[in-house]
Order: sequence, then C-alpha cells, then structure tokens
Amino acid sequence: MSTLAVYVNVAFEILIWLIIGRCFLSLVPHNPRQPIIRFIYDVTEPVLAPFRRFIPTMGPGIDFSPLMAILVLGLLQTVLVKMLLRF
Repeated sequence: MSTLAVYVNVAFEILIWLIIGRCFLSLVPHNPRQPIIRFIYDVTEPVLAPFRRFIPTMGPGIDFSPLMAILVLGLLQTVLVKMLLRF
C-alpha cells in the first residue's frame, strides 16, 4: 500500500472515530470548555455543518447528520484510497 494511501486512510479513520466520539458526548453531560472536547467539536463541526443544513433534527434532538457524514466519509475514503493505490 502506498504511503499516501495509508495517510489518507488513517486521516479518514480518525475523523470518523471523532464523529462517533462526538455522538457519545451528546449522550452524557460534559464541559464543552475542556480542551479535548473543544478539539473534538472544532474538528468535527466543519464536517457536520453542511449535513445539518440538509438533514433536519428529528423529534427531541435526534440528529442524523453524524450518520450521514460517516456514510459519506466512508465512501470518500474507499474511493480515494483505491484511486491512490492505482498510482
């Protein structure tokens, strides 16, 4: 596997896990001013914001934008890594 493909794959994996972590954070009380939590929000918000514009929140705060973001990121990850492996 090419080095660039590995880096791209790892970057997507980290981003996906950060989004999953953010979903868990929404279930428990937390201090948003803590540095690690602020970091998670700062990294994931630019990815989730476009999905929130098109996917409304359902019911009492159920947000499907992380699910859609993970699906799209997984698809992009697969396509980009396969393209990079061809070169």
